[in-house]
Amino acid sequence: MLFSPPWTHDLDPIIYQFTESLAIRWYGLAYVLGFMIGAWLLHIYYKKGLSPLDTNQQSDLFLGVIAGVIVGGRLGYFIFYSPDTLLEDPFAFFKFTDGGMASHGGFAGVTVAGWIMSKRFKVSFLKIGDILATLAPPGLLLGRLANFQNGELWGKPTDGSWGVIFPGGGLMPRHPSQLYEAGLEGLLMLVYTQVRIWTTPVLKNHPGQVGGEFLLGYSIVRIIGEQFREHDAGILPVMGLNRGAILSIAMAVAGLALILYARSKKGESTAR
Repeated sequence: MLFSPPWTHDLDPIIYQFTESLAIRWYGLAYVLGFMIGAWLLHIYYKKGLSPLDTNQQSDLFLGVIAGVIVGGRLGYFIFYSPDTLLEDPFAFFKFTDGGMASHGGFAGVTVAGWIMSKRFKVSFLKIGDILATLAPPGLLLGRLANFQNGELWGKPTDGSWGVIFPGGGLMPRHPSQLYEAGLEGLLMLVYTQVRIWTTPVLKNHPGQVGGEFLLGYSIVRIIGEQFREHDAGILPVMGLNRGAILSIAMAVAGLALILYARSKKGESTAR
């Protein structure tokens, strides 16, 4: 039986190069498309009665979300994965072309933005959190696909026929763990959250539960995906778990606590 040799990753992370330092990149496009899909979903929610946020509030919320993702994601990366870098060079925060975003930090930033906007709009923070939880998966899906396009965050070595040889990852085929995570963190969580809000009264009956389910579900699939991903350089695993998996355990606890809290409270339909 003949086996084809493993594919060597040769995808270009740049869509169009303007100058030596200015270019349109797939990673940046992923963020833009993720925000656009989220804005579209938010508009649909309002039209169908799932969201109390009008057009002006939607715009304000998304400005806050964008700021939360960028600031939280960057700070999270330096705090969780490279604290010495920011201490040695505080301006490294602004060097976006060097890469460095942490999804857990982005979640924290979006949470803060959602809390601020809930106070401004005088809308329950739990309701805002539920809505934001359903908007996150498209961005996660596109972000992981962009990671694969960039040839970064590759997986552990594998002898499977689907292994990919990544630049900088040696000559051995590796798990395309970015694609695993795109399917788990992005597509699976997108389908789950959309089914929950469109086919059940959970948004009205138990505000906060969808947000908790997202945190718990994301944490579980992230931990699964991390088992195929190469450990971060310079960060030793703890009990076999890398930094992303450890942070996900903490997030899972928070998600479970939020679910229990939401289930203990009466929502709109049960309070009437």
